[in-house]
Amino acid sequence: MKAMKMDARQRSQIIPCGNVSGFTLIEVMVVVLILAILAAVVAPKLLSRPEEARITAAKSDIQSIETSMDLYRMDNFQYPATSEGIGALLKKPSSASDNWKPYLKREPKDPWGNPYKYANPGTHGEIDIYSLGPDRVPSDDDVGNWEK
Repeated sequence: MKAMKMDARQRSQIIPCGNVSGFTLIEVMVVVLILAILAAVVAPKLLSRPEEARITAAKSDIQSIETSMDLYRMDNFQYPATSEGIGALLKKPSSASDNWKPYLKREPKDPWGNPYKYANPGTHGEIDIYSLGPDRVPSDDDVGNWEK
């Protein structure tokens, strides 16, 4: 017999005769069980991460606002009053000197969508800049510039 020449496409279409092996149902179930156990152990740890990320973002925002407050103080010789708040960094208050300039581009919101709070004098330092956290009431989950 004469040997036939085949191109690559024709060779890929040849189905071998004999035993074709695959995974048994038991093997597939064992793999699914292992994946389910891993998901049950890992999922709770991953789900707690978003709240940690929000807290870290709030701390970063607060540090940025505090730096802007320090610049305001250098230009105006004092921090803004509590009544002027963080808005004094956006719009010139009546108590500001001629050295005032915008210190922030927009009003900052905490990661939970609420405005940051400001107090002068602060209870934790010369000024307090803080977020009430996810529960929006003063409690142990507040994030402030007193946490370094």
